[in-house]
Amino acid sequence: MSEQRIVETLAALTAGPTPYGHEQATARRLAGWGRATWPQLDWRVDPLPVSAEAPHSANLVATAQLGSGAPELLIYSHLDTSLTGAAEFDEPVTGTSGGAAGPCPVGGFRRSTEPDGATLVSAFGLGVARAAAASALVGFTTAADALRAAGRPHRLTLLLAAAGTHRYHPHGDQPSGVLHHLDRHPPPAAAVVAKTGPAGVLTAEPGAMFLRVRLSTAFHPVLARESAVPPGGMLAHLGTVIAALEEFRCRHLADRADPTAPVGAELGIGAVRAGQPGKPDLLPGRLDLYLYLVTVPGDDPARIRAGLHTALTAALAGTPLAGCGVAVDGQLVHPAAATGADAPIARHAADAWAAAHGTPPSPVTGWTGSTDGVVLRGRGVPTVRLGPPSRGPDPTDPRLDRYAIADLVRFADIYTDIALRHAGASTR
Repeated sequence: MSEQRIVETLAALTAGPTPYGHEQATARRLAGWGRATWPQLDWRVDPLPVSAEAPHSANLVATAQLGSGAPELLIYSHLDTSLTGAAEFDEPVTGTSGGAAGPCPVGGFRRSTEPDGATLVSAFGLGVARAAAASALVGFTTAADALRAAGRPHRLTLLLAAAGTHRYHPHGDQPSGVLHHLDRHPPPAAAVVAKTGPAGVLTAEPGAMFLRVRLSTAFHPVLARESAVPPGGMLAHLGTVIAALEEFRCRHLADRADPTAPVGAELGIGAVRAGQPGKPDLLPGRLDLYLYLVTVPGDDPARIRAGLHTALTAALAGTPLAGCGVAVDGQLVHPAAATGADAPIARHAADAWAAAHGTPPSPVTGWTGSTDGVVLRGRGVPTVRLGPPSRGPDPTDPRLDRYAIADLVRFADIYTDIALRHAGASTR
């Protein structure tokens, strides 16, 4: 496996920003580069339906096939990044407004050398999920070339999908790139999700759910704050609400604690909204708190919503917030799902890991990260997730992720190996 090929792929992937809903430019750039580099493969851009939230969204799909009837292997990662490179969206999350770091360099990547001689690359969006996507693309093309050269029947698909990160849609579901693809093609025989994760092969992943807690009260101006309900306005008592939510979190996690389970639960407050910034002389009549819930097998979304409402109502009953309305809404994005450890794709991934690392993958327990692997498993597709490890943020700019080129090469080799094993070809 060539380090240069990884570097070239990273350059193509990181040449520009790929924010959610605007992935089409990157998909077209990669498709053009792929056709020029591997003309024997089929590269195409598959636009998603246009919406206000996603006006320029598209998947990149590449296929390699020889013969007919071979079981399809889907190698999946995604194009969009959680952050966008635009200050308006990113700064409320990153807390960075420029300063010494300056504007976020969303195009290209940097190289550095560690004291041990390892070559690192740092760039915007490598963690979600450009580093793993680069390894997936190189692994896919290498496997396709090897299988064609051997005359081995095969069917491989690379899907770098749009809208691949879980996101809350208050006005209804926005279709993800992987669902768009699955709705238009027969399900593959197996899938590999290329994304950074634990030091092992994930065959089970938790689900994801969004919750919105809303407190409401009557209109009052700041000048009449003592007559407001609650006195001083709801924001003056925000700490009371957060404490109640944290208490609910502790009980929720304790009820699901299992040190032997492959997946674990989690709950956190990710956003708070109230009032109008342009009219701070008016006390907010509505306070919204947005939570992300990691679900485990057996979780009932309706029961969780009801339990949270009951817990909040009870916790606020003896406080100044007792007179406020309380509502809890939620969206289950996807439930937790698992692939059997004896599934062929799980064995292929474990064997490829062992061949590359010299030791079998360690068992994974308590994993709380959810990806589109749950989408694929929900459609009945046996799926594994594995990807190159992050080397942490760039010390000169924490908005940039760092990866070792050697790790990216190793995982490209692993993805190639899995594809060869899936096709029944020799891995030697």
